[in-house]
Amino acid sequence: MSGGDGMSGGASRIRVIVADDQAIIRDGLVTVLGLLPDLEVVGQAADGAEAVALAVAERPDVALMDLRMPNLDGVAATARIVAEAPGTAVLVLTTYADDESIVGALRAGARGYLTKDAGRAELAAAVRAVAQGQSTFAPEVGARLVSSLTSGAARPAPPDPVEGLLRRFPALTRREAEVLALVGEGLSNGEIASRLYVGVSTVKTHINAIFAKLAVRDRAQAIALLHS
Repeated sequence: MSGGDGMSGGASRIRVIVADDQAIIRDGLVTVLGLLPDLEVVGQAADGAEAVALAVAERPDVALMDLRMPNLDGVAATARIVAEAPGTAVLVLTTYADDESIVGALRAGARGYLTKDAGRAELAAAVRAVAQGQSTFAPEVGARLVSSLTSGAARPAPPDPVEGLLRRFPALTRREAEVLALVGEGLSNGEIASRLYVGVSTVKTHINAIFAKLAVRDRAQAIALLHS
């Protein structure tokens, strides 16, 4: 891989723990992440319970989390890390991309979701993104979320999806419901601004208000709430 994976020298390193019950995968991830100059692997865990204990002890920036593990699965471990080590962002890295796994992880508080066919550059970018408070999803995961939201709304959905959101979340204004609907479609702040003919700063203001009213921390939790 090219040096494009790295960051400029002098930036503080992102501290990461790796949780996966398969030793060969865990060791491979530790090796790959250890080659990146801006990342530092500070521990590894073979199950969810170990991952929680490690996160509480080390307070890493990012926990790279498998879902199917013994003793405590990745969803339960994610929920505990979010509660007990709130400064740690959980990035799921798993073989599974089914609706139940995705939504379960997002409801537990995961900030990102990748599948294990992700390349080194995609993995590194995702770790950096969640460490900075952003949400990130593999393309196929984002597509499944949008598809599930669409199909789930198709049966009893009102003619105007914004009206449906206003009924579900009466604290929202109409404009906030419009923004939330576009967040659910996976649009970025810039894309939402273009769609609604407003400035990006206005979109950010609406999104902050939405998060406060819905009691969610980020886009991942907002999307999970839409799906619930």
